[in-house]
Amino acid sequence: MQTITLRSETDFEGWRNAARSLLQQQVAPDQVHWRVTGSDGSLFDEPDRAVERPTPATFRVPREFLQLAQRVIVHRSPERFALLYRLLWRLQGEPRLLSVAVDEDVARAVAMAKSVRRDVHKMKAFVRFREVPADRGSAFVAWFEPEHRIVDAIAPFFMRRFAGQRWSILTPESSAHWDGEQLRFGPGVSRRDAPQGDAKEDLWRRYYASIFNPARLKVSTMRSQMPQKYWRNLPESQLIPRLVSEAEQRTASMIAAAPTGVRRAGLRPSQPNQQPSTASLEELRISARSCRACPLWANATQTVFGEGPSAARIAIVGEQPGDQEDLAGRPFVGPAGQLLDRALKQAGLPRSAVYVTNAVKHFKYELRGKRRLHKKPLDAEIAACHDWLERELAQIQPDLVIALGATAARSITGKTLGIERSRGHIIHRDGQPDLLITVHPSYLLRIPIERQDQELARFISDLELTRSYLHADSEPATPDLPPPQTPRPEDLARSPRRP
Repeated sequence: MQTITLRSETDFEGWRNAARSLLQQQVAPDQVHWRVTGSDGSLFDEPDRAVERPTPATFRVPREFLQLAQRVIVHRSPERFALLYRLLWRLQGEPRLLSVAVDEDVARAVAMAKSVRRDVHKMKAFVRFREVPADRGSAFVAWFEPEHRIVDAIAPFFMRRFAGQRWSILTPESSAHWDGEQLRFGPGVSRRDAPQGDAKEDLWRRYYASIFNPARLKVSTMRSQMPQKYWRNLPESQLIPRLVSEAEQRTASMIAAAPTGVRRAGLRPSQPNQQPSTASLEELRISARSCRACPLWANATQTVFGEGPSAARIAIVGEQPGDQEDLAGRPFVGPAGQLLDRALKQAGLPRSAVYVTNAVKHFKYELRGKRRLHKKPLDAEIAACHDWLERELAQIQPDLVIALGATAARSITGKTLGIERSRGHIIHRDGQPDLLITVHPSYLLRIPIERQDQELARFISDLELTRSYLHADSEPATPDLPPPQTPRPEDLARSPRRP
């Protein structure tokens, strides 16, 4: 009998090296005892050194087995090491073993992997960070009690998700800490060492109560998706019993109440008979600077409104400002904007003759170290900015709108449209400006370099369809540029929202 001692409960590399050596020596699974340092009572055990030799050249480990093993290794079951080695041993003579779902060993390993996968999902969904004072401003600490030993495996997800914040995730067995530069792991702690709340939780509870829809309540689904074992870590859990008990009465009241006439939030196409706003473009631009209709304003440097001739016959609508646009306060001045300028010139459409704007007026991003990387806006954020776009177009009254990308097309039409199916022709709309849908210039910057020339030519060809909308004998109009906006120090110092 050989005893293999691993360094920790999640020592996948140690298990793999030992399994390779055992397999090379043809040691049968029933001749191996697996243990972890200190698991038999001694705090000073040293791991047994299995001779590291390459696996036989005639044997290859299936990729799906490695993926399965990485999941199973963090399961809490003490049999996991032996089970995985037994599967590895059997794969030598049964190369298609993992496809036999009714096999007892395979079924057990798959069930363990699914349990780990569910635990990972629950941790992503139910971790709640609480703000605490720290040496340099503040940090965020969360307490969680996973079923399995998943902290090491899931910590990189939180590191990427909250790269710009300092945080710690505490569990009974281990902890993970991110200081903005390095991810570290430490021992577990007691629940009493974790913060019990912060000043913003009352605000979060009010928000949760306001979005709770009693008419869509399904208690059984809520319990399956939000198990009660996690409730004590969730600030909103204090509200759930009351919200559930009042749901039936509130639903009846909603049905009995008369319609309020308030417009439903959401995307919809412009109405032909809608009265245009009486505010000028400059007045709209000034008003938009104080827009707080969605959370994007909090992290952006400034509102980026449209620019161009107030009587332009063609309006171009993009998705949202990028990093350089956010700092400059003007649309399409970064790499995508420079590419757009070149394409417009080659298509015979000087930028000075068109009005250029975006469906969303604030820069949405996520921090990766010190870099601000573009992040696609949500439907709710597109809807929040929709009124500004409508009022811009109502003032300009263009004959043609060019939608660059799916977000712009959705904002203008209220529908999700396939770009490839919609591009290459003008869409005539009753009572509304004609529409041309094509790709966003940023798409051309992301595709492989060997395809860029071909796709750029297609983009220019799309733009050439619009030349007839300009007067052939007219001089390029002078664009109405907004006054320069110098970012305030407090804008540039604004930190991203907390996790």
